[in-house]
Amino acid sequence: MTKLNGMRVLVTRPAHQAENLCRLITEYGGIAVRFPTLAMLECDNLLAIQKTLSNLEAFDGLIFISANAVNFALKANGGKIPRFKSLKIAAIGKATANALAMAELCVDLLPENNYNSEALLALPEMQYIQGQKLLIVRGIGGREELANTLRDRGADVHYLNIYKRITPSINNAEVIALLEQNKLDVITATSGETLHNLLIMLGVAHHERLFTLPLVVVSDRIKQIAVELGFKRIVVANSPSDEAILATVNQNNRGIA
Repeated sequence: MTKLNGMRVLVTRPAHQAENLCRLITEYGGIAVRFPTLAMLECDNLLAIQKTLSNLEAFDGLIFISANAVNFALKANGGKIPRFKSLKIAAIGKATANALAMAELCVDLLPENNYNSEALLALPEMQYIQGQKLLIVRGIGGREELANTLRDRGADVHYLNIYKRITPSINNAEVIALLEQNKLDVITATSGETLHNLLIMLGVAHHERLFTLPLVVVSDRIKQIAVELGFKRIVVANSPSDEAILATVNQNNRGIA
């Protein structure tokens, strides 16, 4: 991989998830501009969450949507999630699986590629689930496709909303100054919500400048959201990993379409 040669890369990941990507950008000669456009907070219904987590034996399967879902569940339950041999655990992606492994929980189902709900639903083990009682651990307001498809296949699906997403209140002056001076080279975004919040946090007056910058996203679904919002130069990384995002950012040296 070639050096980034001082490229300024806007990192919109939540602050607690941005460190590794920012470190990689710096190591490869770029400048990471930290501007978290999403933050997570624990939900208020702590007792209800703890009650559900203490009765996991009532379920046949447990699906964690993200590493945040794992970590907030651990935080809510004193750092532990009970283990039951009869309970199958599914993770959407590698980061989620790694968080479960750190909690000493065995992951039974993990998509090999395309770490999203569609990839999980495509696994053979998810085809014949008539009568199974499943619990999806997620943040408030997540996508409904996973639960709806599982219900269509005959499963009894429940949600455990473990955290909520908010738009951070942070100073936008540095990013606006870089935009106005044409000193931002590329934007990275790992969800549609981060893009929506980016536009809100920087204001309508700066949208046209944002739309003309190269944008690196981590899925075709997010690319479609970006197109609908007005971004014009979008490329999809091979995976959601920080390494894949960095490699795609590096393409800007050769010109992102």
